[in-house]
Amino acid sequence: MVGTVGNHGAADTVFLLDISFDFGIVGDDDIGKNVSPGGARADSAGTYILLAAHIAAMAPTTHIGAATPVPLMGGGQPEDGQESTPSTATDRKVINDAISYIRGLAERRGRNADWAELAVTEAATLTASEALEQNVIDYVAADRNELLGLLDGLEVETASGEQVISTSDAVVDEFEPNWRIRLLTVIANPEIVLILGLIGLYGLMYEGWNPGAIVPGVVGAICLLLAAYALQVIPVNYAGLALILIGVALIVAEVFAPSFGALGIGGIAAFVFGAIIMFDTDVPGFGISIAFVTSIAIVFAALVIWVLGYLLKLRRRGAVSGRGSIIGGVATVLDDFADSGKVWLEGEAWQARSSVPLKQDQEVVVRAMDGLVLVVEPVAQTGDDASQ
Repeated sequence: MVGTVGNHGAADTVFLLDISFDFGIVGDDDIGKNVSPGGARADSAGTYILLAAHIAAMAPTTHIGAATPVPLMGGGQPEDGQESTPSTATDRKVINDAISYIRGLAERRGRNADWAELAVTEAATLTASEALEQNVIDYVAADRNELLGLLDGLEVETASGEQVISTSDAVVDEFEPNWRIRLLTVIANPEIVLILGLIGLYGLMYEGWNPGAIVPGVVGAICLLLAAYALQVIPVNYAGLALILIGVALIVAEVFAPSFGALGIGGIAAFVFGAIIMFDTDVPGFGISIAFVTSIAIVFAALVIWVLGYLLKLRRRGAVSGRGSIIGGVATVLDDFADSGKVWLEGEAWQARSSVPLKQDQEVVVRAMDGLVLVVEPVAQTGDDASQ
């Protein structure tokens, strides 16, 4: 955007705003807009912002258009060249209102109002050079310095009167996005949100299955909160979200109730379809790759099956320390004794008590613990008792 502040003579301040996203704010004090850098676009709301500016400029390899209103929770935006056909009274109301609004903006600035209407009804788009030829923009500038040179001495009519833009000795001050906007820019990507959500779910599942691990629970909670934060600005379909949760549940069920792969394959399929449906939108920048979704589903399914399978083996193995691991263990007698003596068990010498005489190197089984004293019996006698 190119804007000025001042009521007398040359403008005191010049503002530059690059439109490279699909949203922004329009006001009477916004003098001009610039679509940059190369490769950026002014789609959807960006088209309205650009047409509302006193001065509109675009960089080479940028484009403008596709301003058909679409609902954030999904819904179709027509392809380039296709006419929008609203099917309900609400749709017609939104489309007609958008047409009137964008034509008013274009006519106010002396720009091509007919094309502006096509941007809404047919999602029409133009390159920078085409936009200049069709009187949609005022300038095509390769960079900021070239744009400032084109604007120097230009007179514009604002709400506070006629202004002269002076950029010959302009001092450029850059205002960078704050940390919150930068964070949201990084994580507000369907693929990143999907990964964060899976890490969060599996982290909490691991923590629930193995209480006290701490790290999986903390990481899982943080990832889920970040994913929820990003979902504030990403258009999602909650039917897809439900399918994703069902897919995760089926993959987990495959571990506990082996079905020769039926539950696991069903879970992967539900996850893939859910992810595609969840982010199935024509809003630019919010699509998702089917190959990416499939790869992530297979990798995380293999991971959760391996992790939960490993945890089940650990639980079935029984106690490995404490009283539970000692009772029933097999020890070796260190010296002959008739009533009490010492035995070797799990790398340590223990005081032991027996009702029968024992000999050195004889194997005994631990039957009970009396404080730190083991109550043992000969292994051979135990075997005889078992046979009886």
